[in-house]
Amino acid sequence: MSTETATNTETTHDQSVVILTELAAKEVMNIVASQELDADKVRLRVGVKGGGCSGFSYLLDLTETQKDSDEVFEQHGIKIIVDPKSMLYLAGVTVDFKDEIMGRGFVFNNPNATSSCGCGSSFSA
Repeated sequence: MSTETATNTETTHDQSVVILTELAAKEVMNIVASQELDADKVRLRVGVKGGGCSGFSYLLDLTETQKDSDEVFEQHGIKIIVDPKSMLYLAGVTVDFKDEIMGRGFVFNNPNATSSCGCGSSFSA
């Protein structure tokens, strides 16, 4: 299975995992530090839920709770967990972080989405 590594400048994408960019990982680490969470215990839960203007909404959450059924990935020092239902819609998705004049936040690039809303926080598949 191919993965991204923080030391490798060339990124290999595997369609069976959720990809976290280095910039997104740094922002997650900043949030963990600012909230004084235990970096060894905290996980980034990536998921989807029904709703939003296009059918599904993306979900990002910092948690210490992990289920046995969760898919687990580690990239750039961040442990990422995805529940099996969400994995159906998120396999191959890239989570990035943008800090631009028009907005700041996490951005999803989802190859499974057939359409997405203008704000980029919901999609249909």
